[in-house]
Parts: sequence; structure tokens; C-alpha cells
Amino acid sequence: MPPRLPVDSLAFSLHAAAQAIGAVIAGRNLDAALSALQLPPVNRPAVIDLAFNPLRCFGRSDFYLERLMARPLTDAVARGLLLAALQRLENRPQEAHTIVDQAVSAATIMVRGKYRGLVNAVLRNFLRQQAELTEAADADEVARYRHPHWWLDKLRTSFPARWEDIAAAGNQHPPMTLRVNARRATPAEVMDELAQAGIAAHQLGDVAIRLERPVPVERLPGFAAGRVSVQDFGAQQAALLLDARSGMRVLDACAAPGGKAAHLLELADIDLTALDADARRAARIDENLSRLGLAATVKTADCRDLTSWWDGQPFERILADVPCSASGVARRHPDIKWLRRSDDIAGFAAAQAEILDALWRALAPGGTMLYATCSLFPEENAHQVAAFMARHADAQRLPVHGQPEWQLIPDADQDGFFYARLAKR
Repeated sequence: MPPRLPVDSLAFSLHAAAQAIGAVIAGRNLDAALSALQLPPVNRPAVIDLAFNPLRCFGRSDFYLERLMARPLTDAVARGLLLAALQRLENRPQEAHTIVDQAVSAATIMVRGKYRGLVNAVLRNFLRQQAELTEAADADEVARYRHPHWWLDKLRTSFPARWEDIAAAGNQHPPMTLRVNARRATPAEVMDELAQAGIAAHQLGDVAIRLERPVPVERLPGFAAGRVSVQDFGAQQAALLLDARSGMRVLDACAAPGGKAAHLLELADIDLTALDADARRAARIDENLSRLGLAATVKTADCRDLTSWWDGQPFERILADVPCSASGVARRHPDIKWLRRSDDIAGFAAAQAEILDALWRALAPGGTMLYATCSLFPEENAHQVAAFMARHADAQRLPVHGQPEWQLIPDADQDGFFYARLAKR
């Protein structure tokens, strides 16, 4: 049997991260890959960091690896180990000796130590050639901006003055922002509780509080009691823009994990139906609402199939937070930089159009539907809304902060979101 690595060692975390990265390279979702590892709590944060960072920095460590090896490495887990170690070497040069040593230790328990010598040689060659490799990476577009070529082309076309800032934001650690449950606390109370817990933060808007540094939810005062939830500031705009008022019948059509549904219920006494096509994800809606002391009718259904869930009674407000490329939240889901392809966008756009057309039938005359994505790509956003308007003569746009639609750009305070308000004549 191969030797076991100490659970609290860097080698253990590198090995676990390598398995997660290897799963992504093989086409698996990162969250699912990490869940499958069943990590002990002691090193879960370290493994997440070691897995997320190489994927967040798409293309750069891979650029180095291609130049340090005579031929491509076909073992996805071994490749994942080298990607994690290379990314850490570049960002923590003062720890070079430890990183190489621990990466070699991690390789020792893989495939009977087959890659031990390779890992050692590749990492030491990187350290010897680092200046030249860094210069070459900075001259390569994918390695420099850490996004696929096709993604950068879309950003450059859609945001000619800001595409570099958007790409840079997509490579950063995302902010951790709280939403105060107005039914149980005030922002001032939560700010005071955070200060007492030694957690630095500042308020954004009316009920959002951004932490200076992310912390585990277990450390958040009031989280278990339903006083706060974790939700990006950009995502918090959805419930505000829908403008659901007490007594209204409201639909959240793609609701899991329930953050926006909960926010709607915190703002007004509404009759809310929350749908999701995935039963496991729908269960999370119930869990989140229970923690917050809220209630809704939660159903597992594809919102496009009205006969499977709709009783024929129209809704006065509908939130259509549709499945999309997630290009605006790539820093939270860095595996999509590896997994997405340019031709995937057309598939998302087709499904979004089907959802919009189906939900429009369930909207009451005089009602409002909020179309929302966490995408930056026009095919899913402005072009999608324009095509919908051309198909539906009874639709009219309602302004969003004085604009026909609202595209939020990822920055230090928020992720990237798109919103359009559509009223039924």
C-alpha cells in the first residue's frame, strides 16, 4: 500500500486539489468533484484554494506546463497536481522549496509513484526558467488574461473600453457579501455583531454588507438564526427590481438555491411559488427558507412545461433568472473557463427564449417579468430581450435605473449580472 499523507499537510491538500482539477479537465463540475472527495474540515479551505486558483487563472499554468514538457501529459490528475503546484510557485516564490517538496510527496502516492520524478523535474525546471517563461506568458493573450480566446473576443467586442478590466476582475477572488433579513435584523445591528466578532465589513446599499475578508458561514453571527444570508450584491438587485408588493402572486421560475426567493419574501408578504427542474437543488430552497423563517410553495418542475406545475392562475410578478453561461460569475465558478465552449452560448440562448415565451403565458396583464442572467454575453442578454420583444407585441420594456436594460460589470463589490424589466400590456 502507498504511504498515507498527513491530513494537515500541504501534500495532502495538493493531492486532493489535483483530483478535483483532474475531474474538471475530464469534464466534471468542480463543486461536484470537491463534494466527491469528502474532505475533512481541517483542510477543506486549503484544498478549495488550491483547486480554485489554478482554474481561476485559466491558461497561465497550462501555458507553463506545455513549455516544460516534451509531450502532453495525459493523466488528468497528474496534470492537475502540476497546475496547482505551478500556480502556487508563481504566487508564493518564498515557499518554493516547501511547494516542490510537498508536490513530490503528493506524487509519491499516485500510480505507485510513477510521476514523482516528473513532478520534481518540471517544478525545478520552472524555477530555473521562470523569468523567461513569465515574459513569454505575458506576451500570450490566453496566458496573460487567463481566459479562453473566444471568451476574450466576446468581451473585446461587447465592452471595447472595459474588456481588460472585466477579464482582470474574473481572475480575482470574489467578494463575500451578506444580505440582512429585514424581518429579523437591521443592517446596523448586524454591523455591530460583526464588529464584536472581529469581522471587518462595510455596508452596500440598504441591506447588503460586504466583508473585508471571506469567513466560514459558521463564524457569521446570526447566520444560523436566519438574520443574514450570503448573497452577492449584484444578485440582490433582482428582488428589488421585481418590485413585488404584499398580496401579490409571484413566481420565481428557476429558484434554486433560493437566495432571490428568500429576498422576495423578506421584502413583502407575497404568495410565492418557487420552481426548479432539479429535485436536489429544489430541496435547498426549502432548507434556505426554513433557516430564514420563510415559506413558499416549492415545486420540482421545468418551468417551460406549464401543464406540469401551473394551475392556470396568472402571476403578477415573475422572476426569470434563467440558466446561462455564467460568464459574469466565472471567478466563483472557475471551472467554466475550462468547460464552456463558444458554441455553448447558442444552446443557452435557445433555452432562454423557450423559458421566456412559456412564462409570458403565465404572467397577468399589467404584470411584470424580470429577465435576469449572470452573463456578460449579448446573445444571452440584450439580443435575447430584443428578439423577445419582436415576438410579443403585448410586451413593453420598463426602465431600469433610467436605462432600457442594466448590465452589471464584475468589480470589487459585485459579480456580473444582466436585468431587463418586461411589462405585459
